[in-house]
Amino acid sequence: MIEGPIRPAVWKLAWPTMLQNVIGGLQGLVDHAMVGHYVGYTGNAAIGVSWQIFLVVVVFISSLFTGMGVLVARFAGAGQPDKVNQAVYQAFLTAAVLSLLILAPLGYILAPVLLDLVNAAPAVQVEALPYLRVMFLFSLGMMTFYLAGGAFRSAGDAQTPLRLGILLTVLNIVLNIVLIRGFGPIPAFGTTGAAMGTVIAGGVVSAIVIGLLLSGNQVLTWDRAMSWAPDWEIIRALFRFGLPTGFQGVAMNIGGVVLLAFIGSLAQSAEAQAAYAVGYVQLFSLVTWTSVGLMGASAAMAGQNLGAGLPDRASQAVAAASRIGLGVAAVIGAMFLLIPRALLGAFGMEEPVVVDLGVELLRFLAVSGLFITVALSYTGGLQGTGDTKSPMYISIISQLIVPIAICSVFQLTRGLRPTDIWLAIVVGHVLRCTLSVVRFRQEKWRSITVELGGSRA
Repeated sequence: MIEGPIRPAVWKLAWPTMLQNVIGGLQGLVDHAMVGHYVGYTGNAAIGVSWQIFLVVVVFISSLFTGMGVLVARFAGAGQPDKVNQAVYQAFLTAAVLSLLILAPLGYILAPVLLDLVNAAPAVQVEALPYLRVMFLFSLGMMTFYLAGGAFRSAGDAQTPLRLGILLTVLNIVLNIVLIRGFGPIPAFGTTGAAMGTVIAGGVVSAIVIGLLLSGNQVLTWDRAMSWAPDWEIIRALFRFGLPTGFQGVAMNIGGVVLLAFIGSLAQSAEAQAAYAVGYVQLFSLVTWTSVGLMGASAAMAGQNLGAGLPDRASQAVAAASRIGLGVAAVIGAMFLLIPRALLGAFGMEEPVVVDLGVELLRFLAVSGLFITVALSYTGGLQGTGDTKSPMYISIISQLIVPIAICSVFQLTRGLRPTDIWLAIVVGHVLRCTLSVVRFRQEKWRSITVELGGSRA
C-alpha cells in the first residue's frame, strides 16, 4: 500500500470491498424482490422507509468506525500494531454500549413517531413498524460486521471482509426465503421476516468476527495481554475523528428522511415511495456499493501513505480510485437508461403508476451516479487522512440544505411534482462532487497528525 504502482494497489484493495458490497447488497435486493412478490408494493415502501430511518441513527454510531479507520490506517502505516489492535477493541466496546443501552430501547419506543415524521402512508406504517423495531433491537450484530469490514480494510486486509460479507449474504438469503414466505412449520412473517433474517445473519457473523479477532492468526488480534478496560484517550480520538462523519451521515440521512416526507406529500405518495425505495435505495446501490468500496480504498491508501510520510502517493491514489468509479458508474447508468422496466420488474413492480415513476427516477439517477462515485472517492481521501470535518460540512450543504430548498421552493410556488424531487437529488450529488474535489485539492490534510500516548503518526 505504501510502495509500488498505485492503480493496481488501489484496485487490489478496492475490488474485494466492491464485490463484498455488491454481494452484501443482494440481501436488500432479495428482501425487496420477495416482499414485492408476496406482500406488494406497500412492503417495498415499508422496507425503504424503515431503512432510511434506521440509517439516520446507525450511521451516527458507525461513525466511530471512521474514527477507528483513521487510527488503524495511520498506526499501521507507522508500524505500531499494538495501537492498531487497541483502536479496534475500543471502537467495538463503545459501539456495543451505544447499541444495547441507547439505540435498542429508544428506537423501539420512538419507531411510531419516526414513521409519522416521514408521512408514511397508513398501509406502509402497518408493514414498517415491526420491521423497524426488530432492526433497532438487534442492531449490534450488523454493527460488529461493519466494524470488522472497516478495521480489516484499514489494516490492508480486504479479503477477510469479503469472506464475511459472502457468508452474511448467503445466511440472510436463506433465512429470508424461509421467514418471508414461510416454510413447513415456520409461518410466513412477510415484511417482518426480512428484518428477522437480517439481524439473525448479523448475529451469527458477529460471533465469527469476535472469534477471528481472538484467534491470534489475523492481521488484527485481541490477546490476553492487552488492556480490556475502556481507554478514554483512544475513545476520545475515535469521537474526535468519527463524530464529524457521524454528523455527516445523520445530515445525509435526515435529508433522505425529509425527501421521503416530501414524497409522502404527493398525491400518489405510496406509489412514489415504492419507486423511490426500489429505484434509489436499491438499484442506485449498484453505483454506491462499488463507490463505497472505492471510498474505503481511498481512505486506507491515503491514511497509510500519509502515516508513512508519502502525501503525494496518497493524493495519486484518491485520483486513481475516482477514475475507476467513473467507469463503473457509466456502465450502470447505461443500464438505467436502456432496460429500466426490466430492472424494476425484478422487484415485482407491475402497477403502471409505480413503474412509470421508477423509470423516470432511473433517468435522473443515471446522471447522478457519475458524480456520486467521484464524490465518495474524494470523501474517502479526506476521511482517511483525518479531515473528517470537511465532508461533514459538504454533506450538510449538498445533501440537506440544497435539496430541501429546491423541493420547498417548488412546493410553495406551483406545487411539488416527483420530477422536482428527482432533480433535487441530482443537484445535491453534483454539488457534493464539486465541493469534495475542490476541498481535497487544497491539500490542507497534509498537515494533520495523530497523537496517542506520546506517539505520533
